[in-house]
Amino acid sequence: MPHAFARLWLFEILLCILAFLPSLVYAGVTPEEVKAFESYKAQATKGDEMAQFFVGLCYSAGSGVKENQRESVSWYRKAAEQGFAPAQFGLGYHYSNGLGVEDDQAEAASWYRKAAEQGHAEAQHNLGFFYSTGIGVKKDLVQAASWYRKSAEQGDAEAQYNLGLSYAKGEGVPKDEIEAYAYWNLAGITNEAARKFLGLLEDTMSQEARLLGQQRTRQLQKEIEGRLENLEDLRKSVEREKLRKGS
Repeated sequence: MPHAFARLWLFEILLCILAFLPSLVYAGVTPEEVKAFESYKAQATKGDEMAQFFVGLCYSAGSGVKENQRESVSWYRKAAEQGFAPAQFGLGYHYSNGLGVEDDQAEAASWYRKAAEQGHAEAQHNLGFFYSTGIGVKKDLVQAASWYRKSAEQGDAEAQYNLGLSYAKGEGVPKDEIEAYAYWNLAGITNEAARKFLGLLEDTMSQEARLLGQQRTRQLQKEIEGRLENLEDLRKSVEREKLRKGS
């Protein structure tokens, strides 16, 4: 588990970089992007896993360099083989969608699993979806619900929606309208399908059941916020230790 959490702070740093460096990856080819790509490439050739991931991301998005999905896969693979979860997820996505490689759902599931086991929320959701549909793995609704839960507990709205669906249908978990209500209520902040199903469910629930569902929603929200705060504290602690060692 410590190894998984250590990887999570790296992924959060990645998100921060994307948020605070303007015109870096998604705005098209600009001089700034070309310079950024060349900088990443220089570090990537030295074996830096995060830089390798960024090079793959740039090739995939056509940022600072001409789009080339085969090159994207090649660089994602270098980082993924070093255990970098975002690259493992990216490689799984490319295999799942046939981008730069022949589509191979079993290989996609394998890479999603590697990232999911390190705590990557989107990979956990996608692996759950694979188990729920039998894509790339043997269909297993219990495993599907388990992976949906791991992702949902990190605040992933799509996973919250699908876990709510599992509870509503009793697939992989005992049928439970209160749990379905709570997860759809959480997901409904950003997920339209969750809002729709929540509305339909509310029409069939008693007033007491709706109140219990609202209470459960608040409880889940508090638990999720607590986990995210703990991850942020861990990230800061790791950063301080890195600075200390570098000083």
